[in-house]
Amino acid sequence: MLALDIKHLNKKYEHFELNNVSFQLEQGYIMGFIGANGAGKTTTIKAILDLIRADSGEIRILGKNMSENEIELKQVIGSAFGDMNFYTRNKIKTLTNVIKRFYANWDDETYYKYLRKFNLIEDKKIAELSTGMKVKYSLAIALSHGAKLLILDEPTSGLDPIARDNLLDIFRELVQDGEISILFSTHITSDLEKCADYITYIHNGQIINSGEKEQFIDTYRLLNGKKDQLDIVKNQLISYKTSSFGFTGLIHTKDLDPSLDIQWTIPNIEEIMIYCSRKEDLYV
Repeated sequence: MLALDIKHLNKKYEHFELNNVSFQLEQGYIMGFIGANGAGKTTTIKAILDLIRADSGEIRILGKNMSENEIELKQVIGSAFGDMNFYTRNKIKTLTNVIKRFYANWDDETYYKYLRKFNLIEDKKIAELSTGMKVKYSLAIALSHGAKLLILDEPTSGLDPIARDNLLDIFRELVQDGEISILFSTHITSDLEKCADYITYIHNGQIINSGEKEQFIDTYRLLNGKKDQLDIVKNQLISYKTSSFGFTGLIHTKDLDPSLDIQWTIPNIEEIMIYCSRKEDLYV
């Protein structure tokens, strides 16, 4: 079953728009949602959560249409953002007692299990929690009402490498039984190398590529050639950089001529993002 199925999502603002955004996430997997700041990650997530109304398109969660089954589906969706800026003077237990009333399947035993697991102290105020602890608290809330889809917006932003690695371990553990699925946006591509099963890349409100991680990466090759070789492949390159030594450019694997005597490597996710984002700069 598909945990998340987005089809032809559109949302227009004065200076930005989501344009025909479509992608799918299989149940029991982790998808990294990548793109530069302002690319449309948060807007897409808000549309999925029905925090903003899309102009058109369809959002299906666990096989059901979000617009037709919003109340039911929000019982099985958990969300977390990189920071919590509400009720900061309240203690954890005070905020939990308010939140739990909205969920029919709330389980106190599960909640306290995750408080212990995440080393969260109920008497601490929200303002006293570190960024990582705020994300863990959001996860504890989501898992305590039986969420099957976790939608996380920049959950690792602002965390030190150790805290990030710890959180990624938690993500991997959560999807092991195949019941929980995770969509998380990030611009920290090294996090995706460690835990993502799928990658969806959005740029200027449009999906550039979406697929299984290894397949996503294998779509591209990074060429390293001499200056006199650039003219041979320039029209096939997505974008390129030149230096006194020659050029480096990204190309779709299908467009690479194996007979050419040009060195190539398999790029990492960060390199794919950088060169795809440069495409517009070259042709302005």
